[in-house]
Amino acid sequence: MNYTLHQLFVFKKIAELRSITKAAEELHMTQPAVSIQLKNLQDQFDIPLTTISGRNIKITDFGKEVAIIAEQVLMGVEELNRKSHDYKGLITGKLKIASVSTGKYIIPYFLRDFLEAHEGIDLNLDVTNRSAVITSLDACDTDYALVSVMPDHGKWDYIDLMDNELYLVGSKNYAKKNIVWEKEAVIYREQGSATRSTMQNYIEKKKIKPRKILELQSNEAVKQAVMAGIGISVIPLIGMKRELKLKELEIIPIKGFPITTKWRLIWRKEMRQSPLHHAFVDHMRENCERIAHRFLTSTTGSR
Repeated sequence: MNYTLHQLFVFKKIAELRSITKAAEELHMTQPAVSIQLKNLQDQFDIPLTTISGRNIKITDFGKEVAIIAEQVLMGVEELNRKSHDYKGLITGKLKIASVSTGKYIIPYFLRDFLEAHEGIDLNLDVTNRSAVITSLDACDTDYALVSVMPDHGKWDYIDLMDNELYLVGSKNYAKKNIVWEKEAVIYREQGSATRSTMQNYIEKKKIKPRKILELQSNEAVKQAVMAGIGISVIPLIGMKRELKLKELEIIPIKGFPITTKWRLIWRKEMRQSPLHHAFVDHMRENCERIAHRFLTSTTGSR
């Protein structure tokens, strides 16, 4: 047997994605290069790793076993590298974080000092909606998640990072003092968004019946629609600092607002903690208040 770690790494990705094309895209390799690595690995075995059905590649039962072992081998190599760096006093590895879309306005500030202090750390940051974030965390595809509304089930450890204030907003010069909801168009975020959930809970609790409900797929799209005068919406204050400063958006004073939630870093209680994870969690616990005050308090304090 003369297979390489790189061949095992490429095959694991092929088995995971069930596609040479997708594996090539994710690994930033050409399709022929991925195919060559697969062929070179296959040449080490008399039993097929894959079969071809039309344009689809299927992993044989033996191939699935090889993929499992390949993952174990690669994890062992990663652990060996970590141990080596630990003895040198270095913290290395890949930090995988998923953030709800509005979290993109704050997560870089919480990561900056930690990444600067540990140059051997690679970061994988996925910004998406809350539903996808929780799914990723449940599937162990990410280590940590930044959310503003905790998942219902109690299997999470977490750190409170800072307050998240949500306001009802309209376009500039929005002059209505008493909102008549039956005459308003209300703009929602997409299903799965924590901001949508918060807004929907408020409207249902107050038994509000807007004239029209619109749905848009991102916080940026909602802001643009509100600025254009299409409707009103609930937006996290942290995500509209610039627009408020430029008076492109206007906070609508209304009882019940702001609605305040917490920005939380969460992770699975059963997650195996590496030295990297311990260092990251310790850094966040010790520095989150300082970071929020230094970089973000001016935003939360504006009106």
